[in-house]
Amino acid sequence: MADLDLLHFEQLKQEVQAEYLKNHHPSFDDISKWKGIDIIYFQEDLRRKAKGNISEKSFYTYFKSNPTTKLPRIDMLNLLSMYVDYQSWYDFKRKNLFANEIISENDSSAENEIEGEEILELGEINTETNVQKTEEKSIENIILQNNNIENQKHIENSTNEVKKKKNLIFNFYTHFKEFIWLGISAILLAMVLVLIFWQRIFATEYSFTFIDADRNTKITDEIEIKVLKENETPLQYNLENGKDFVYQTQSKTLKMVVNSPFYKKDTIIRTLDPARTKEVIELEPDVYSQTLFYYSTNDINKKREELDKIISNSALIYQVYDNYGVETLNKETYIGLVTTPTTSLKNFKMIETKVSPETKKIILIKFKIQEDENK
Repeated sequence: MADLDLLHFEQLKQEVQAEYLKNHHPSFDDISKWKGIDIIYFQEDLRRKAKGNISEKSFYTYFKSNPTTKLPRIDMLNLLSMYVDYQSWYDFKRKNLFANEIISENDSSAENEIEGEEILELGEINTETNVQKTEEKSIENIILQNNNIENQKHIENSTNEVKKKKNLIFNFYTHFKEFIWLGISAILLAMVLVLIFWQRIFATEYSFTFIDADRNTKITDEIEIKVLKENETPLQYNLENGKDFVYQTQSKTLKMVVNSPFYKKDTIIRTLDPARTKEVIELEPDVYSQTLFYYSTNDINKKREELDKIISNSALIYQVYDNYGVETLNKETYIGLVTTPTTSLKNFKMIETKVSPETKKIILIKFKIQEDENK
């Protein structure tokens, strides 16, 4: 039975906590963490609603330990039960029975035999010196204190004055704490915004224009750019229709690999200067690639012999499709394809070519015809 009573007391503490939190906002929701001003306000609410009081020492004894190993006096249990709208401790247990638990009517009178039989002092005034009072008091002292009504009122008035001063201090502390938290939140928000927009706020924007080194004209073909950063995956950009390459950075150097179907692949390194944000970069034409493209799309009937001369007999020739398909062609088939007058050649696009350093002939061709893929 004692173990069940301890479990019921833990239930009662949770309901007391929930009842107080309905209209109050202590430093912590958990009642076991209350101290100082939180306990004073709880004592005041207990006197207002249940017409009784518990000492600060009793609060620390039974509410700070979790779970409790010792059951409070019956008068304290009755007082807490009345605080949460029960008639008594017996009424609380009767309405919160555990599985297979039975409480007889005789248990109502037997509650008075709980260890620590002292009666809880109604209207007990709690100050900082209450922790020095002994928990056990004789019945004779309680009767004398209850009879001394006038003296008790005088003490209550003095206590109310002290509580008013404490309330003023508490309100000032609460507002001051809110102001501090508001300031800290504003500083943290500003730091987060700076971190998010750091690149945009402090980065410099650079613009690069690519031109043909032989013709000194702006390149309008597709250009692939890979920006290389130490210990990072390259960032890839694709330029079309002669657009400039625009890049924002705080770095002092820029390293990039530039590749185009009709120009030689080149690794470009630039020392960046915020005073010079626009630069022109020359790309060296890939003569073989441009010649092959010209022969494949112009004067078709007259260029068969030229194609036969510049393409190696063992060249690897691939036609690429957007659906990841690849078709292999031999030299004769390729020449026949690009020298046969068809409308599909209007969509001929050269992807990659390679030339043998020894023979000076083309040994690799990759191309695509967009219209054929659509069909």
